[in-house]
Amino acid sequence: MNTATDSPSQSVGPWSPLKLRLFRLLWLATLMSNTGTWMHDVGAAWLMTSLAPSPLMVALVQTATTLPIFLLALPAGALSDILDRRRYLIVLQCWLAIVAALLAILTFAGLTSAWTLVLLTFAMGIGTALMMPAWASLTPELVPRELLQPAIALNSMSINIARAIGPAIAGLIVAQTGPAAVFVLNAVSFLGIIGVLLYWQRTPVVNPLPAERFCAALRTGIRFARHAPALQAALIKGFGFFLFASASWALLPLLAKQQVVGGGPQTYGILMASVGIGAVAGAIALPRLRERLSADQLIFAAYLLYAATLLALASFKHWLPLAAVMALSGMAWIAILSSLQVAAQMALPNWVRSRGLAVFMTVFMGGMAGGSLLWGQLAELTSIPITLMTAAVGLAISSLLTWPWRLSAIEQLDWTPSQHWPTPVTAFEPETDRGPVLVTTEYRIDPKDREAFTATMSQLQQMRKRNGAITSGLFVDAADPTRYIEYFLDESWIEHLRQHQRVSVTDQALQEAARRFQVGSATPLVTHFLAENLPKNLSLSNLPGATQT
Repeated sequence: MNTATDSPSQSVGPWSPLKLRLFRLLWLATLMSNTGTWMHDVGAAWLMTSLAPSPLMVALVQTATTLPIFLLALPAGALSDILDRRRYLIVLQCWLAIVAALLAILTFAGLTSAWTLVLLTFAMGIGTALMMPAWASLTPELVPRELLQPAIALNSMSINIARAIGPAIAGLIVAQTGPAAVFVLNAVSFLGIIGVLLYWQRTPVVNPLPAERFCAALRTGIRFARHAPALQAALIKGFGFFLFASASWALLPLLAKQQVVGGGPQTYGILMASVGIGAVAGAIALPRLRERLSADQLIFAAYLLYAATLLALASFKHWLPLAAVMALSGMAWIAILSSLQVAAQMALPNWVRSRGLAVFMTVFMGGMAGGSLLWGQLAELTSIPITLMTAAVGLAISSLLTWPWRLSAIEQLDWTPSQHWPTPVTAFEPETDRGPVLVTTEYRIDPKDREAFTATMSQLQQMRKRNGAITSGLFVDAADPTRYIEYFLDESWIEHLRQHQRVSVTDQALQEAARRFQVGSATPLVTHFLAENLPKNLSLSNLPGATQT
């Protein structure tokens, strides 16, 4: 059963994806699991304030959550593109449930120390890191293309509903029974997703080529990110925000306990719930805001709004105005995160989607993990208000520094496979792992077009590398300035055949722009070369014409 091929009703509305049984079941299970995760986060942060109430140790819980994603997201993206995604996710959900249950048992027994909490939080982070790229790539398999946008919106709503109710429930439970109970509920919450994934009879993706090997897939993902300006714009804007915005997440537990009048776990839960409420309100308002503002303008405004909330957090001492401030921070957070996620999705073709999203998550969580340590250490040396004000100033400056990287060009990209490359003509069937493969294209160019041609070829070389080429370049014949040779090098014959699958409508338009410079009606000549294995350890006596002395 493949739900993505089911036929929903013809009218497409915001709730239409829920008419599909599998999506509906997984959405409800995810809502339950997300709620458990937010409850767990509140319980872990509050437990640390009792075990080791220093800003650095409390911030270390946030770092232990996010650092594994920074370290493992890209390998996880490669695994997601290679392995059966359903089975892979089932194993990871079991891992998360086991770790949460272990933390609950140790906490009930009074055996959880500060470093035990950090270690088990890190173990949870490992499971989350390995899961996130696969999970982000799952929705297109569950719904047809016309329901993709509302399905993504519903997934975002699930996260924010959980953010609104999870911390509030956790605050009440922690105040009444302690944090161990929320760890139990989190462990149970994973069972719903496991059950739905077991129910899902996933149709395997058919590809005539063998699956990529792990290391090759990893290199290709990194190479794509290095040569994709559209993705890089989203990464730069994201890092500039998350590095400074992490200050509020890292220090909020201590702020709720030490600086809010009458503060406690319920106050912390209310403040966290306020973020979720603000995020839901922001998600509802985003469509209208996007009609009036470009993505870059919206992100710039959200940067400044979040900086203002950091200043307010440093100033207010009562929970009610702080709850309003946290709701505003939730609105700014969802505006930036949603805009950047949409930009990252649009900047990625399907064949590298998990790996590209993994790069985005690496930057996201790297900024959060590094920022949490930075702000925790600064609060240790100074104070929480000074640290929050410093982060606010840094965020305002970052909004100006990241402005030159625009997201508007992303909307013009069309990654639909063009399939316009003809099958290579060969006199024999090359072995799939034979390589490297050198591909050359010969052009005849009028010298007066040299500048425009080389500028276009620079973009074309970037495209070759995005699609998997090791290197590429352009040569001009020293004896004939009208003759140019463009080349690119692939690791193996199979990697070259994968380039044939990956070339897109956007790539086709770029190639056509380059070929318009060709003089005359002749098509540029394309030639494929396979590396020849030369004999090793040759001696001079074995060379033709050599004589013995």
